[in-house]
Amino acid sequence: MRLLAWAAVGMAVVVVTASLSAYGYYWKLQSAVEHEDVDKLIGGNRPKKLNAARDILVLGSDTREGANARYGRGLRHKPPASDTMLLLHLSPGGGQALAVSFPRDLMVPIPACTRKDGTKAPASTVAMLNEAIARAGPSCTVNTIEQVTKIHIDHFVQVDFTGFKNIATAVGGVPVCVTGDVHDKDSGLNLTKGRHRLKGEDALAYVRSRKGFGDHSDIQRIKRQQHFFGALAKEAMSGGVLTDPGRMNALLQATAKSLTTDRALTVGEMLKIAQGMRDLSAGKLRFVTVPSGEYAPDKNRVALAHPASDAFFTAIRKDQALPPPTRAPRVPPGKVRVLNASGVEGRAAQVAAQLKDGGWQVTGVGNLARPARVTVIRYAPDVRARAAALARLVPGARTVRVPAPGTLDLVIGANFTSVRTSGGGVPVQQGESRASEAVCETVTR
Repeated sequence: MRLLAWAAVGMAVVVVTASLSAYGYYWKLQSAVEHEDVDKLIGGNRPKKLNAARDILVLGSDTREGANARYGRGLRHKPPASDTMLLLHLSPGGGQALAVSFPRDLMVPIPACTRKDGTKAPASTVAMLNEAIARAGPSCTVNTIEQVTKIHIDHFVQVDFTGFKNIATAVGGVPVCVTGDVHDKDSGLNLTKGRHRLKGEDALAYVRSRKGFGDHSDIQRIKRQQHFFGALAKEAMSGGVLTDPGRMNALLQATAKSLTTDRALTVGEMLKIAQGMRDLSAGKLRFVTVPSGEYAPDKNRVALAHPASDAFFTAIRKDQALPPPTRAPRVPPGKVRVLNASGVEGRAAQVAAQLKDGGWQVTGVGNLARPARVTVIRYAPDVRARAAALARLVPGARTVRVPAPGTLDLVIGANFTSVRTSGGGVPVQQGESRASEAVCETVTR
């Protein structure tokens, strides 16, 4: 199961632990966290770090040891797998964060790995990504993702079932919405139509559930879990948890024994990370799944989609802080409606997010029934200057004057390539979501 909500645990723990260090709480809890020496186990064959960003790999462990045995006592002796693998990319300057999901059945090369006892796990030309942790622990997953993406991973955080339940409870529950009743006997999830605030067992059942939602696919479940992660992170950032020493202490007390991190994730490093995230808002916390598609030899597996995945990983590796504006724009951003006629699903939402980042007020997003070959900006005479400013951001767009006062529509055609940005940050990706979004999940009968 792809419990992306583990990522919220990892992120919250990083931020909360750093804050707690100022109150002296961390030192009492540090010994409860298990550590692994990633640098020693991987060695020197690691990608070069190209910028001041921080990349933290969050892993969800399905171990059945200890309190987790209740979720499958017959699996107590099974090597743990990691069906959740999420790379939290914190851009230089702290202005934005990108959470990148890696499907568990993504077929990739797994390198030879060293176990904690010094023995070696052999390499595989191709295997499911979630097998790496069972072969040689979290460091093997770090090694594998580094080799595939060429992104240097600074730290990792691994959390188990019990830690997840406790974190969802400690933040006061996580708000969710469903369009109909859900009864999933496999996960134990039972919800009525409407809005709910989930804690403990209910939260765990929600992120484990696949039946009853969308098209029942794993990719659909990843998307729903990304929404849950965003809601959890938003609760942690806006619900007073990070500013209340007592609630932060309770949060760590509840999760410390469920955590494994790299040895380099020290108090000082956590404090730096937290300080760098001070200005991060829910709208700047983005979620996306790595560009992937069907794996030809087995339709039940997925493979990276080239060249899209290559360009995506390059953008993360070379992410730079946004440069300060040299002067105010001649025409300030204003209201615009974004309409998709490109034939590419989700393109309007993707472009709208980029325009919002640039200060534009997007009044609506939609699809046109008739496809268009050329991107068009429709504008009324009273917003001519604003239309010209928009045209400078959209290469290849043609402007068309219309009579309705106040009209400014961006109609995305098949020739659309990109929205020009100020030169920093990872570009908005197709299909991404944000922690600020409130989503009601589609329920199927």
